[in-house]
Amino acid sequence: MLEFYQQLATTLKQGAAVVATVTSIKGSVPREVGAKMFITADGKTYGTIGGGAGEAKVHQQALQIFPTGEKQFVQIDLSGTAQRQAEGICGGTMLVWLELWSGSESLNLVNQIIDILSSGRSGAIITPFHPEEKPYLETAYTPNCPLLKNHALIEPLLPPPTLLISGAGHIAIPLAKIAKIAGFQIIVQDDRPEYTTPERFPDAAFLVTEPINSIQDNIAKIPNLYVALVTRGYIQDLPALRLFCNLRVQYIGMVGSHHRITTVFKMLRQEGISPELLHSIYAPIGLDIGALTPEEIAVSICAELIKVRRGGTGVSLSEKM
Repeated sequence: MLEFYQQLATTLKQGAAVVATVTSIKGSVPREVGAKMFITADGKTYGTIGGGAGEAKVHQQALQIFPTGEKQFVQIDLSGTAQRQAEGICGGTMLVWLELWSGSESLNLVNQIIDILSSGRSGAIITPFHPEEKPYLETAYTPNCPLLKNHALIEPLLPPPTLLISGAGHIAIPLAKIAKIAGFQIIVQDDRPEYTTPERFPDAAFLVTEPINSIQDNIAKIPNLYVALVTRGYIQDLPALRLFCNLRVQYIGMVGSHHRITTVFKMLRQEGISPELLHSIYAPIGLDIGALTPEEIAVSICAELIKVRRGGTGVSLSEKM
């Protein structure tokens, strides 16, 4: 979401854009309520509401809004009925709201949204479905998910999840890239400065070249934190686990062999860390997809991060058919 609004701000400095937002869904559809894309006057797009013929219909309709500025709903029928097969056959329907964003007022709103998302604060965007009312920001109310209320869409503004990668070795490099694509803000920590460099980790928001204990106060302030321990050994795992077992985090995963993991857990139990806390650690880290290379292991870790974040099962989708 942060990158979407950053790109929208850049676009609004040059001209107008039509923002398309999914406001309601029914049945099987490719995107969720709140999914967005925007279309420029020359037909360029950023983001997606699901692709395919349905998105093409929205794109075509959006281009017609630039001359008139008229807000409107577009229904995408993916039911696959005879008269609607051209739009898709996912099995459901989507309602998409199209609205022209332009000028300093829209740019100011986008900059406020960026400020909230960048600072870790929260808020909500209220989009009234009314021809004379414009979207506005509400900082005192944040729902857990987008919802319809009083003929308006209320969308939460929540800080993006942060992935702290402890250890800057072979697995960390592809993991940082893949997790960034998946929507995580990336922090890489390793006490070896020669490993923790911008050249190795161009996608990282922050690089930390100090021991993990030295940044405890800063870590404790990060909301929505996920942690991947891909360190070079158990000597680095121990202080990290001592720290994170006492913090509220969404996920802790630890790479390692069965022997390494059982050794570390035994030492932590002897120090008084409860079995319940240790049981909550994902170790070995990642989903079982047969990964062997650092890149494949990074994919398996990121898949597990998404599973935890979105509440998935990790079961092959074909098994649910």
